[in-house]
Amino acid sequence: MYPEQIVAPMKAELTTQGFSELLSAEQVDNALKQAGTTLLMINSVCGCSAGTARPGVLMAVKNAAKVPDRLTTSFAGFDTDAVKHARDHYLLPYPPSSPAIALLKDGKVVHMIERHNIEGRSAQMIAANLIQAFETYC
Repeated sequence: MYPEQIVAPMKAELTTQGFSELLSAEQVDNALKQAGTTLLMINSVCGCSAGTARPGVLMAVKNAAKVPDRLTTSFAGFDTDAVKHARDHYLLPYPPSSPAIALLKDGKVVHMIERHNIEGRSAQMIAANLIQAFETYC
């Protein structure tokens, strides 16, 4: 597990912009089982998370005409119970990936951006991908 002083600023990058933290399995269920759309950002310490994933997610939310009903985040390697529960109960059949960005509708994944779809792509490309998903599903 990563030390809190390392992950705190990375968490704050999203939470200060309106993302709710999912810190437990119960919070995951409460957020992801709801009707409507939920964006779940599985945050991480890796460079692609800081360089493109978090900025891309924030850019999408800021610039989209339609946005998900709920914006949520959980941190891989830190919020371990919450991330494991989300992966095991909501994100299948996708393998564990961090970072990862999932758009769920009525508790089911309708759009997923895995780490291999993040690496080598710009924040603008990730934002464009998400904005298109928001248009389709939100």
